[in-house]
Amino acid sequence: MLGFNMGFSGWHWFAALSCLLCMGEVQCDCREEKVEIQGGHYTLTKGLVRGSMLVYHCPEGFYPHPALARVCQPNDSWKPAPKTFQRQKCRMVECPDPNVLEYGKVSPPQEKYFVHNETSYECYSGYTLRGSSRRVCLPNGKWSGSLPICSRDSEATCADPGIPPGGSRTGNIFDIDDTVKYTCSSNMFLVGSSERVCQENGQWTGIEPTCFYRYTYDTPRDVSEAFGSAIKESLTILDTTIDTQAGRKIRISKSGTLNIYIGVDISESIDKEYLKQATSAVTSLIRKISSFTVTPNYEIAFFSSEIFEVVNIVEFLDNKGTKEAFIKKVEDFVVGDRNTAGTDLNLIFKTFLERMAVIKQRVGEEAFKEHRHVIIVFTDGAYNMGGSPAPTLARIKNMVYMNHTVEKETQSREDYLDIYIFAVGAEIFDEDLQPLTSSKNGERFYFRMKEIKNLNETFDEIIDENEVKGLCGLHRDYNRDDTKTSKREMYPWYADVRIQSVDGGTPWKCFGSLVSPEFILTAAHCFNFRNVPSHVTVDIGDIGKKVKNFILHPKYNVSAKVKEGVNEFYDYDIALIQLEKHVDYSSTVRPICIPCTQDTSDALQLVGESTCKKQEEILLKNHIEPLAFLTRTKKIVEEKDVRAKLGDNRDECISHALQSDNNTITATDPKVAVTDNFLCTGGRSPRRDHISCTGDSGGAVFKNYEHRTIQVGVVSWGNKKKCVTGGLVESDDESRDFHINVFRVVPFLKSILGNDNQDEYTPLTFLKN
Repeated sequence: MLGFNMGFSGWHWFAALSCLLCMGEVQCDCREEKVEIQGGHYTLTKGLVRGSMLVYHCPEGFYPHPALARVCQPNDSWKPAPKTFQRQKCRMVECPDPNVLEYGKVSPPQEKYFVHNETSYECYSGYTLRGSSRRVCLPNGKWSGSLPICSRDSEATCADPGIPPGGSRTGNIFDIDDTVKYTCSSNMFLVGSSERVCQENGQWTGIEPTCFYRYTYDTPRDVSEAFGSAIKESLTILDTTIDTQAGRKIRISKSGTLNIYIGVDISESIDKEYLKQATSAVTSLIRKISSFTVTPNYEIAFFSSEIFEVVNIVEFLDNKGTKEAFIKKVEDFVVGDRNTAGTDLNLIFKTFLERMAVIKQRVGEEAFKEHRHVIIVFTDGAYNMGGSPAPTLARIKNMVYMNHTVEKETQSREDYLDIYIFAVGAEIFDEDLQPLTSSKNGERFYFRMKEIKNLNETFDEIIDENEVKGLCGLHRDYNRDDTKTSKREMYPWYADVRIQSVDGGTPWKCFGSLVSPEFILTAAHCFNFRNVPSHVTVDIGDIGKKVKNFILHPKYNVSAKVKEGVNEFYDYDIALIQLEKHVDYSSTVRPICIPCTQDTSDALQLVGESTCKKQEEILLKNHIEPLAFLTRTKKIVEEKDVRAKLGDNRDECISHALQSDNNTITATDPKVAVTDNFLCTGGRSPRRDHISCTGDSGGAVFKNYEHRTIQVGVVSWGNKKKCVTGGLVESDDESRDFHINVFRVVPFLKSILGNDNQDEYTPLTFLKN
């Protein structure tokens, strides 16, 4: 039982009665007297029994004072004990004192700065401001923006590294090998590097220090910018490992292997709600990593004073089970009556060390050199058993670094080990946890989280980094709001195709999908024989793009079967638009994956020499296959849910083509109008599908696989004209839509997109088979 507000429970009277009786099996548990909090509430992890933690909660922008939490001790008293003269209450969050700026002034000058207070920074004459000129005190106890520094142009090798709010610095010479040291005010602690050295390349070692209060925490955006910029480097395969001066760019080589070890603290000091959130975060991280080219091996364990191994990394090495099966193991993990008393943080690192030793023994020392290891631990750091993990970590490093004693060699091997800690809980032991993380220039490995449930958002942010933004099909999984930016992050490949009327009439619109920096895939019927490229404009993102050319499938002929009773024949209804200038990829502009390319095989995580047939078997494997396409709405665009009727279900679906509006089809055989090149959707069985509107033409019919979007069709035509401008319109019994199956037109796509006999654009790599 957890998460209940003791102010509204019966525990108060039960506890009082128990302590009055104090007989038989009844224990004298802790009491609720004097623990109430003004302006907030509290929860208990295990009621009022010994070992339970009382956790205080305050509204955003406030924090509990003087205690963040209390623990029921074996002597039935709270630690820390409530004080009569200092009652518990919610205080407004205060940000560290910014009046540490050298050679400049802070406005307004105040003794204390609270949430939403704004400050501005101005340098004295002869000094130049670097960083933010204005900052706001945020609800998480941090200042917005970047550290303001007033510096003077000099001959120094390194730039002035500044002083963090709430801190102080010793060292004012910034030449090669000069050192600066930092400390924080007595009621704060330092996150980052307490000591930094000026290097020959003009960069400081370590990372910029920050002073935290005990209530300060990192937001999902903070974590995304730091954790994301590092972990994503492991998820993009390159031919070689690369180091750059701007920051460490470590990637797994094509012959290398990535091993990820995840440990989740489930000791009594961690609120049980955190277990649920951490489990969700772990599964979300695994699914997000599945978006990328690398397929890691996982070790996943929960721990207290014991280890509860959920996924053994050896199972990955032996290919025993699917990734989905491993995820289900994590999701189904229940603490139940397991022993969660005490915390042995050392034990989780010992487990990881043992698994590394097994891997090394199995693959051999030479192959082990190409294994990269990432350790991620969720804990509050309150270990009271097993001793310090430091000696075990030293052994882990020794194994990965291959006993190198030369500093240069050791540094090169450091690239193969990253240790991240997400500190979670009401009381966090920062001083014990920070030294356990990796320490590499320019990267953070330690994060304080208020609520790890927000890590789902964090992991979406991770894929927005520059190095991976060109991977096809990457997208956000959720809609934060109904803004155009948010919609584009969910569907970053969709394009609006606008065609001017030759006779000066109203222009019409189609959808299209970005398939490469220079090409948009759409429907051939969006154009007529009098259209020229100057009539066409493509809007993608916030940018209107001029068109260099558009190419219709050579077999597209709308009049081809008039004599057979089909007035408008839409077979091969597909076209490519070549843009005059390429688009720049970003979080809101990315290509969709298309069939029979190597990029799509990577997205589907097909190893070895994959085939087009194998892709189709994965994407269109069911006789009722869930798919989607977009439509215009007041909320910019929305997703229409449909089901392609394949196999034995196809004939019944396409039979409704004969029930077309305006008797455009008089043929008696629906296969005359609907060739094998079409996918059929619509109707109300087994579930009611959405139906297309006129303006949906040319749009991608797509399927999401993990976190990648793959286009399998192009919206072509329907037998009923139920709507024109868009909208989430549902099908009736007879209405059906017919979409070009992209697998059936690959030769056309390959002839243009895969053409390597030109130097206008970079061709896509299509599969041989």
